Amino acid sequence: MKNRSKLLAISSKLIKKSSSALLFFVSATTLSLNVSANNSTATVHKAYVYTELQISVPFEKAPWQRINKVIKNQPGFINKTWLSGLGNQSAGGFYTFDSIENAQKFVTNYFPSEAKELGVALTTRVFDALATEAASREMNSIHYGGKLAKAPEAFVYTEVQAHAIPFNVVVPWMKRNPDLKSQPGFLAKTWLSGIHTGTVGGLYAFDTIENAKKFTLEYFPAIAKNMNKAFYTRIFDARKTEAASRDMYSPFYN
Repeated sequence: MKNRSKLLAISSKLIKKSSSALLFFVSATTLSLNVSANNSTATVHKAYVYTELQISVPFEKAPWQRINKVIKNQPGFINKTWLSGLGNQSAGGFYTFDSIENAQKFVTNYFPSEAKELGVALTTRVFDALATEAASREMNSIHYGGKLAKAPEAFVYTEVQAHAIPFNVVVPWMKRNPDLKSQPGFLAKTWLSGIHTGTVGGLYAFDTIENAKKFTLEYFPAIAKNMNKAFYTRIFDARKTEAASRDMYSPFYN
C-alpha cells in the first residue's frame, strides 16, 4: 500500500509538471502566432510587378472600380498602388505578389487581355522582391512596414539599363542609400531587381510633385551618367489615385 501511495504521489506530480509544460508550450505558441500576426514587417511577398498603359485619360474617368474587382481575384495578388502619369495621364500600377510564378502569370495572361480590351499598348515588368529586401528595408520601404512622415503626393519609378545580378553583390546599395535618403522630399523607396534582365531600379515616394521632379530631372540623370547607363524614369501623381489604391490594399494608405 505504501508503495502504491508513493507511486500515485509521483504520478500526480508528473501529471502536474506535464500539464504545466503543456500550458507553457501552448501559451508560448499562441504568443508567437499573435506576434507574427501583428508583425507588419513579415515578408509575405516574393515579387513586384510594374505596369503602365499607353493611355491618356483623367484618372477619375478610368474604369478602376471594375478593374480592381478583377485584379483582386488574380492568383497570388496581395496589393496594388495605382499610378497616374504626370503630364501624360497614363494609367498603371505597382503590385506585390506571393510568388514570381504568379506575377509572371499576371503579366502574360490577365494584363495583356485588359490592355487589348482598352485598345492600348502596354508596359510590364516583374521584379524579384527577395533579392532587394535588405536594401528596401533600409530605405523605409512601405512594403516592409516603413512609416511615412506624410502622405505622398508623388511616386517616382526608375529603371537603369544595367545587368546587376546578384543584386546584393553588384549594387552598392549600402553606400548609395544614405545619399538617396538625403534628397529633398524623400519619404521611402523600394529597390527593384529585374527578373531575367537584372535591371536595377526603384519605386520612390516623395512629399511633393516639385521634389519628385527635382529628383527625376536633376539627381537621377547624374547617377545614370556616372554609371554610363541608359535609364527610364516616370513621375506619377499620387493624389489622384489614393482612393483607388486604398481599395487595393496599397501599403501606402493601409
